Amino acid sequence: MTQATVSIVDVQGGPDVRRLAIDKVGIKDLRHPVAVLDRSGRPQHTVGSFSMYVHLPHDRRGTHMSRFVEILNGFEEPLSVPAVRALLQRIGATLHSDAVYLEVKFPYFIAKQAPVSGVASLMDYDVMLTATLDGQDSAVDIKVVVPITSLCPCSKQISDYGAHNQRSHVTLGARIDDQLWIEELISLVEEQASCEIYGLIKRPDEKFITERAYDNPKFVEDLVRDIAARLNADPRVLAYTVESENFESIHNHSAYAFIQGDKTATSSPQD
Repeated sequence: MTQATVSIVDVQGGPDVRRLAIDKVGIKDLRHPVAVLDRSGRPQHTVGSFSMYVHLPHDRRGTHMSRFVEILNGFEEPLSVPAVRALLQRIGATLHSDAVYLEVKFPYFIAKQAPVSGVASLMDYDVMLTATLDGQDSAVDIKVVVPITSLCPCSKQISDYGAHNQRSHVTLGARIDDQLWIEELISLVEEQASCEIYGLIKRPDEKFITERAYDNPKFVEDLVRDIAARLNADPRVLAYTVESENFESIHNHSAYAFIQGDKTATSSPQD
């Protein structure tokens, strides 16, 4: 026996009379498998936390939430700048919106070798990719959190022996115009640190790291300025933010610095 087709009212697709547009509406923090291309071109499989939104006009009551999930389930390409821009277009076309917002957060792993012993281990880094579509204009931003070691220049200068150091978290956000590998951003930060951090080390590595940091002291101000100088020199970076939080070892507070740059702006640096 064939059942009759039942017509179900599309309540959220109906009109709205309050004349209030909504800036962002959609789904937040949906965990989903995702692949990310590494610098060698191979996909690294991880789990992303996706948030996807569209602009809702004043005369529409709601958006179709399930369609975000359908789009994501059909997205099988590794994350890259072209793939993300294509995903924005797909969301906009499906949800009938000219303004689309995408955010995905995921852990990213890099295999590192200790500096002396060469023992290998994985280091994990928190990465966030943010993308927007406004009409025909799109923007893609990458943010990475990089743990490093920093050693205080003042402590080194005034002490007869030793100097206090700390583990620091540097958060680098970059708006990019071309493919910029996650590994490149991480390496850029680690190269400006007093010393980088490793997942697994032996005693000869510990000696190297301690002495490397002592020979390369950095204030929190030095960190953000040195990183910003590198970003200024990279034509693929359109704008950036750099912040560093140094978890002090001799104080009950952190040291913090923030710097930002926009190469598309014409204003002069401020004091």
